[in-house]
Amino acid sequence: MIITKEQEVNSKRKDKKFIKCVVWDLDNTLWHGVLLEDEKVSLRENIVNLVKTLDSRGILQSIASKNEPATAIGKLEEFGLKEYFLYPKINWNSKANSLKEIATSLNIGLDAIAFVDDQLFELEEVKFTLPEILCINADEIDNILGMPVMNPRFITEDSRIRRLMYIGDIERQNAEKEFVGTSDEFLATLNMSFTISLAKEEDLQRAEELTLRTNQLNTTGYTYSYDELNHFRQSGNHKLLIASLEDKYGSYGKIGLALIECKANIWMIKLLLMSCRVMSRGVGTIMMNYIMSLAQTNNVRLLAEFIPNDRNRMMYISYKFSGFKEIVKNDDLVIFENDLNRIQDVPSYVKFQVVV
Repeated sequence: MIITKEQEVNSKRKDKKFIKCVVWDLDNTLWHGVLLEDEKVSLRENIVNLVKTLDSRGILQSIASKNEPATAIGKLEEFGLKEYFLYPKINWNSKANSLKEIATSLNIGLDAIAFVDDQLFELEEVKFTLPEILCINADEIDNILGMPVMNPRFITEDSRIRRLMYIGDIERQNAEKEFVGTSDEFLATLNMSFTISLAKEEDLQRAEELTLRTNQLNTTGYTYSYDELNHFRQSGNHKLLIASLEDKYGSYGKIGLALIECKANIWMIKLLLMSCRVMSRGVGTIMMNYIMSLAQTNNVRLLAEFIPNDRNRMMYISYKFSGFKEIVKNDDLVIFENDLNRIQDVPSYVKFQVVV
């Protein structure tokens, strides 16, 4: 498979929208009836299958409902659905405010959220206040599973356990709140293990998913298909690296990806990304510094492409803090170079291994 430079550029800037979280209203949406008027509300037909199917596809779910919290949570428990909803917002605040809080808690963009409600007023308020969010009238619930934005191309192992990984994150956050000591001291209690390996064929579905889903900690926003990634994996002129992380609470899954174009005397980082879920774990620069050490060992210049957008400034700062300097700026493309004189050690609280 030969990919021309033009095809390479055109294939990456695809604006693919995928829903990462469906947020449900409750009354006359998830169930029939108004809970505060009738405690014998009944679940909407096929809603259990719908919720479980979305969950199996790796799509997270939450609640934004104007209701009495204890009563509503009790009803969700009675129906056996409580565990499927992360960071539920059950209060008397505006739905727009609740949706913003859910996005912040999940660390995802508003454009990755779909909101389902039966009230036109609520839907219109959200559309006006948060136009990035996909609003779905409860009358259209039966169409949700068929919507392209609800159908990822691959269902990976990370997809299947995504909700459980977020629940692990909640446990970590609660433990951190209760911990007395510095941030590094807390991180040391997690027993983190960070692994970098050359991507194998069985990693490529997740690798494609990472390029499509990761927006904030992404140096270019390039997206790559399974076939393109497989080409790079087998190419003698590229290195495709994938990273995973786990700790005492469980696995974070595959959370990092790097694509390096390797020429005789120059290596170019074409893509470097890290899942937003590990942003607070202090591991974001491990892969970057590993690539720097590889380049130093191979005695090559190390360059990196960066394309700024409205979300990835954190990666620009990471490059600058790691000693990368701008050498070219052409429209929205920035080329960095690192002189490889300042390679940081892996944090002492992380067990680091390379599998080749």
